[in-house]
Amino acid sequence: MIKRHLLGTMLALVLTSAAHAADIKVVNDDAWFAEGPIWYQDKLFYVEYGRGTVTVWDGKKNDIFWKMDGCGPSAVLPTTTGEFLVTCYDNNTIGRISADGKTLPAYDKDTDGKPFSGPNDFAPDKDGGVYFTGSGKGGPLIDASAYYIGKDGSVKKVAGDLHNANGLVMSNDGKILYLVETEDNRIIEFDVSSDHTLSNRRVFLRLDDLFPNQPHIWPDGIKMDKEGEMYIGQSPRSLDSPGKIIVVDKDAKLLRTLSVPSPSMPNFAFGPDEKVLYVMALDQIDAAPWHGKVYEVPNK
Repeated sequence: MIKRHLLGTMLALVLTSAAHAADIKVVNDDAWFAEGPIWYQDKLFYVEYGRGTVTVWDGKKNDIFWKMDGCGPSAVLPTTTGEFLVTCYDNNTIGRISADGKTLPAYDKDTDGKPFSGPNDFAPDKDGGVYFTGSGKGGPLIDASAYYIGKDGSVKKVAGDLHNANGLVMSNDGKILYLVETEDNRIIEFDVSSDHTLSNRRVFLRLDDLFPNQPHIWPDGIKMDKEGEMYIGQSPRSLDSPGKIIVVDKDAKLLRTLSVPSPSMPNFAFGPDEKVLYVMALDQIDAAPWHGKVYEVPNK
């Protein structure tokens, strides 16, 4: 059985691939910790944590759509009402932005009156609501949480005792929420009830199991395509061990990997028809302002 497992792992690695450098396009060559992107109304919206901005790329140029000092943005998401939400990791709020880029009153606590800790990433559902993670303070502390913002603006805590909660994504049928625990190098999953509560927490994938005897995997953002394949970004802790985007199927089997000419690629968004990925990447991973790039990468 051990031999069969090793052969299966080797075969999976053979099937992996990296995007050819000649096919990769640089969308922004001076991004400062680009993160949490979304393709929306034929434009790419993404945050730059190092600049405190939401930036928008219209296919020709990058412009600042919104800026707030002290926010520390890590993701942006349009809502069904035409506004935008932004996770403000540094000031522990969920920022709200009007369709024309004006700052609206933020969400700063849940329905129990408790503040958030390190809001990080978003996952919308089919009911017009949004799940988001609060990463906590990191390290060994098991202090992270997940929340749900309803269409009525209520913010309810739906999971606690998480370890450095990071990216999250809904299954295509809306029945499962997948969530990254970065410090534990794994993705867990929950059953989603009709009232948006979560239950039956379990492990979906341990990233280090996919790459035995290789440098530690630090998962970050996750997305799911129309076929149900999960894309997993990485934030490596060393320049000696560059990351990659890992693609797995519904059974957590490794399908392929994608790489860009930068060591860290924490998050990404699908472009039109999922033919390209817009990859947020870092070249400088150890100090501000975390210089990096935004890439357009052929997908499949």
